[in-house]
Amino acid sequence: MNLETLVAEVTALRAEVTRLTAIEDVRRCKHQYWRCFDTADINGMREVLHPDVVLSVEAGIYSMRYEGREPYLEMVRTGAHADMISHHNGHHPEIEIVGPEEAIGTWYLYDDLFEYRRGMRLYGTAFYRDRYVKHEGRWKILYSQFHRLYEIVGELPPRENIQAHYLATHGYKHPGTEPLAPYPKDNSYRHEPGVMPPFLDAK
Repeated sequence: MNLETLVAEVTALRAEVTRLTAIEDVRRCKHQYWRCFDTADINGMREVLHPDVVLSVEAGIYSMRYEGREPYLEMVRTGAHADMISHHNGHHPEIEIVGPEEAIGTWYLYDDLFEYRRGMRLYGTAFYRDRYVKHEGRWKILYSQFHRLYEIVGELPPRENIQAHYLATHGYKHPGTEPLAPYPKDNSYRHEPGVMPPFLDAK
């Protein structure tokens, strides 16, 4: 093996290590996102959201759009509240590094929410389609689309059956005891075309 070939192989190896490191960093970013949502960790959530983050959601009983980190964080703060159990498992990541500081990720989500102030259990699966960028030295979520596959409303178990409940002591406590307002729902809302590569019914 001559020197030129050796340099080329080392350069290619270095590029591959950089790519794989970026994929792992993006993976950890999204894992932190779900952990912080289910534990109402607003400071930890702030670390993984870009200041100009956009969340675009098409689901069953809720569809909405949030623009900017502060509105997003307020949604998390009041959404992961003390009268609910929040369970989000994201898996099967497909992460593509599309530039030195940009990536696209697809995640398969199972979510299960026990909403005692809304009188229902809500569970199902969805795909997240995220765009990540490097900001302030780390990967952050810049744009996130939520594509629901199925969604079921079910009955809640009695509260006395709950033997451990982290959000009860760490989540936001909504005033009073009255039922909370329904989730925001815009029946006409659709993901903005062209922001992300075509996916599912957008193909």
